[in-house]
Amino acid sequence: MKKLKTLHKKKWFWLIVVIVVTIGLTISYHTSWKAIPEGISYAGEKHNLEDIEFLYDLTYEDEDGNTVHDRHIFQEMRNTISEAEDFIVADMFLFNGYTNGKRDFPPISELLVDSIVERKASKPDLKVVFITDQINTVYGSYKSETIKRLEDAGVDVVLTNLNQLRDSNPVYSSVWRLLFSWMGTGENGWIKNPLAKEAPDVTLRSYLKLLNIKANHRKLLVTEKEAIVSTANPHDASGYHENVAFKMKGPIIKDILESEEAVVNYSGTADFPSYKDRTWERQEGPIEVQFVTEGKIYDSILTELKKAGEGDDVWLGMYYLADRKIIDLLDKVADRGANVRIVLDPNRKSFGHEKPGLPNLPVAAEMQKMGNENLEVRWYDINVEQYHTKMLYIDKQDENVIIAGSANYTRRNLANLNLEADVVLKGPPSEETFKEVDDYFERIWTNESGHYTADYEEYKGDLTFVKYATYHLQKWFWFTTY
Repeated sequence: MKKLKTLHKKKWFWLIVVIVVTIGLTISYHTSWKAIPEGISYAGEKHNLEDIEFLYDLTYEDEDGNTVHDRHIFQEMRNTISEAEDFIVADMFLFNGYTNGKRDFPPISELLVDSIVERKASKPDLKVVFITDQINTVYGSYKSETIKRLEDAGVDVVLTNLNQLRDSNPVYSSVWRLLFSWMGTGENGWIKNPLAKEAPDVTLRSYLKLLNIKANHRKLLVTEKEAIVSTANPHDASGYHENVAFKMKGPIIKDILESEEAVVNYSGTADFPSYKDRTWERQEGPIEVQFVTEGKIYDSILTELKKAGEGDDVWLGMYYLADRKIIDLLDKVADRGANVRIVLDPNRKSFGHEKPGLPNLPVAAEMQKMGNENLEVRWYDINVEQYHTKMLYIDKQDENVIIAGSANYTRRNLANLNLEADVVLKGPPSEETFKEVDDYFERIWTNESGHYTADYEEYKGDLTFVKYATYHLQKWFWFTTY
């Protein structure tokens, strides 16, 4: 007791107090107090549109056991690029051709660059802005070949300023900001690239920045004619992933441009296309569409789930499901009599590396323990790919709802930490877009004309006590990618 009373007289005691207080204040500021950049957490106007096109990529086994890659999204993106007359604005998270070298993947990034370069060459006055994440250079460790090709063709490439975003890994990021951020990142790396075996080595300083686990996670493309909001990255090693996208026309283009200009304004400089005085022909279509980003995505999800109830069919296709409010709401929706069916990725693969099944394995186990007979979970039975879809579909008698885009259902993706982009579609069940999404979910749920999904029991054995404990520790300390 006497030692405790005299502890405050020790110099090292006060040094520890100063360090703890400094770290605590840094955490508080960069997670809660710091204002998010202007234009982030955006909700556009609601537009009544027509001719909305649903696109998807699926990898599955046909009835003869052959692997099928049914891919549509990037072909449609290249078509959209080829028809641009005035401008192209793209915002893509993973954008490179590096792989682990173990197998061949489709050259998605190269073909996308080819399309942009060719269109730029044929239309010299075409303005092209390509926004992407610093992960494609591992935070300045090397020059990306895909980015260099775009820049050489006259494209304005903007690497998102991630430091301006709030910290999603606060304990680590507070130490990094105080001790390492001022050191920069540098080139001439010597550490093996953590993302792909074939990619250049990285510096220690870049690796330390990577551990902040922050991202511009958006995936979209917009021209003066059309916009595509997607779950898919132009990343070769992601070429066989399951993804979805929606292609739209009309005044929603202006909303997407406004949101993207906000990212450019706080990240760098670019010759951004003039759009504020431009008008797009208003449509009187039957589907109401709204473009939403970051926390506004979360608001839309919670609002629509709270409305769902008896007689509704709620479908969720998701790569990461970990947000507690959403999980609890799904259970309550099922309690109210809705049929809730969830397709999850088993979280076994990422960047060519094996993963422990987090967070989906423990989350699925928790939902099974709820014992709600109106709530069912199936796994997408992956091979080398990921079920990378992020789509909620609510099938009601009078109005159907779709929310889809880049956002996983996790704190990192929905709490104004990552940059994310989704669309919310509402309209009568008779519309073709809703029928196509309904067919998509029925097809993979029932394994119609192929093998897509597996019963919950198929993967539940992968969940060990260590994995379950790791899941909770990661959530408590926020040191996680979900």
